[in-house]
Amino acid sequence: MDCLFCKIIKGEIPSNKVYEDDMVYAFHDISPIAPVHFLVIPKEHISGAAAVTPENSAVIAHIFEVIAKVTAEMGLEGGYRVITNNGDDAGQTVKHLHFHVIGGKQLGWSSAQGD
Repeated sequence: MDCLFCKIIKGEIPSNKVYEDDMVYAFHDISPIAPVHFLVIPKEHISGAAAVTPENSAVIAHIFEVIAKVTAEMGLEGGYRVITNNGDDAGQTVKHLHFHVIGGKQLGWSSAQGD
């Protein structure tokens, strides 16, 4: 499989890791749009939100647990945004489910960009 995020998980492509456990990997975005901008991805290849099933949905709950933990550790008490794009029309460029976590500044609606 020629998936960019699968290669990052395997260590074939370098990343600036934020968090890792047996189910998820989180790393800083290479083109941040805010002072804090990292991605959280499942280690299992899931192509996008439309591919979430009863069999793989537990990882989504875990991702949000990780987001809550990491953002608290980063001191984002004022809030943050979580974005996921699904499909070409939404602007999903990497076909591996991922959640952008953006914060560290006041966000307006025009800041609602991911990849």
